[in-house]
Amino acid sequence: MIEEEIKELAQGPNFATISTFLPSGRIQTNVMWVDADDEHILINTEIHRQKFKNITADPRATVVVWDNDNPYRFAEVRGKVVDRITGPEARAHIDKLCRKYMGSDYSENSIQTERVILRIAPDRQIDRQVGSRR
Repeated sequence: MIEEEIKELAQGPNFATISTFLPSGRIQTNVMWVDADDEHILINTEIHRQKFKNITADPRATVVVWDNDNPYRFAEVRGKVVDRITGPEARAHIDKLCRKYMGSDYSENSIQTERVILRIAPDRQIDRQVGSRR
């Protein structure tokens, strides 16, 4: 289950990074749009992207979300991708994210392969305010 403060941060218009493991064992980090349901952090990508290939080989991921209004507040979720959702649900989700961040639907011309939602179940969650003892 995602902690309520972290869920609110991920559902707001805040950016995130996702870190995954490359085949070499090195870490790849990408800045992403982010979302959450009651149990998972949600990342929407495409199946041809390296981050998706990384997750297919090793489901471990770390997502950091920072508050756009206060970048000293952030949340870190470490966990595993436990589900991948494709098809119309993934397409509708990228439109939802694009409306949240950009104010309009996602351009069909921007999709190169197939959209996929990565559902990340937390193993560890941290919500922090730098400089405070939260």
